[in-house]
Amino acid sequence: MSQTDWKRVKALRDEDIDTSEVPELDATTLGRVVVRVAGKVVPPGKTRLTMYLDSAIVEYFRARAGARGYQTLINETLKQAIQQESLEDTMRRVLREEVSPYKVRRR
Repeated sequence: MSQTDWKRVKALRDEDIDTSEVPELDATTLGRVVVRVAGKVVPPGKTRLTMYLDSAIVEYFRARAGARGYQTLINETLKQAIQQESLEDTMRRVLREEVSPYKVRRR
């Protein structure tokens, strides 16, 4: 059990708190910050998200995930889908541009 006097802590006003030993936060200090959630380091570029998925979707990814974890597999699958979509869009555009100058003449 905590020995902290929480009633006293909650009653403190901001100006009553001694922050003289707390270093100022600047760009250098913030650049060294490591974000943790439940003790695990959150890699840079990641965003915590809460969403509802169909049970069948979760079961599918859990069954195939193995050691990586199903959430990692879902993330990788979404990345691949985005890259594939981009590739498909590019291919369609290039094909349209290349094919359009050629006119089919009917006799």
